[in-house]
Amino acid sequence: MAGVACSEPEDPATERSAFTERDAGSGLVTCLRERPALLDEDFSILLAALEKFEQLTLDGHNLPSLVCVITGKGPLREYYSHLIHQKHFQHIQVCTPWLEAEDYPLLLGSADLGVCLHPSSSGLDLPMKVVDMFGCRLPVCAVNFKCLHELVKHEENGLVFEDSEELAAQLQMLFSNFPDPAGKLNQFRKNLRESQELRWDESWVQTVLPLVMDT
Repeated sequence: MAGVACSEPEDPATERSAFTERDAGSGLVTCLRERPALLDEDFSILLAALEKFEQLTLDGHNLPSLVCVITGKGPLREYYSHLIHQKHFQHIQVCTPWLEAEDYPLLLGSADLGVCLHPSSSGLDLPMKVVDMFGCRLPVCAVNFKCLHELVKHEENGLVFEDSEELAAQLQMLFSNFPDPAGKLNQFRKNLRESQELRWDESWVQTVLPLVMDT
């Protein structure tokens, strides 16, 4: 990859990177016809975790087959699909459907677990994807960043991970003996339901009123 990125352009009037070419005169930037695919690191985390989960299943661990639905319509969609097919998973099926807006909450409500791979660039904003999942009472595994704990309560409504190894271990733990009524997935879902049933006025009495009374 470094060799491609540093290759010299045939025309000295152009500037070239591994992915694009810029005409020095006009400033026009175009994609190279033979450019390499740019694989998002977040997807790499999920793919590596799925590979580890597949191997655990092949090794005889009591784990279910997985259907993993990857949403979105980015420019690398076809590349992702091709890469997945090359893995020849036996116990994991990955789908990349096109979803209408009204179908997205139906998908979340039907799922057993959500995975959020989007960290905050600033460390201060919270992923709306997790908000959507929690709104459908869907527990999550989410990649960690600075203020994520304000939304995802580790071991309460989901789990937080740092890398693919940790995500794979969490998938193994959550789906062991699936479906298990006494398992963590059901407990997380119950906690989400109870937190949503706490009305605004009740939350104000519990959280704000004690602060007012102390002043």
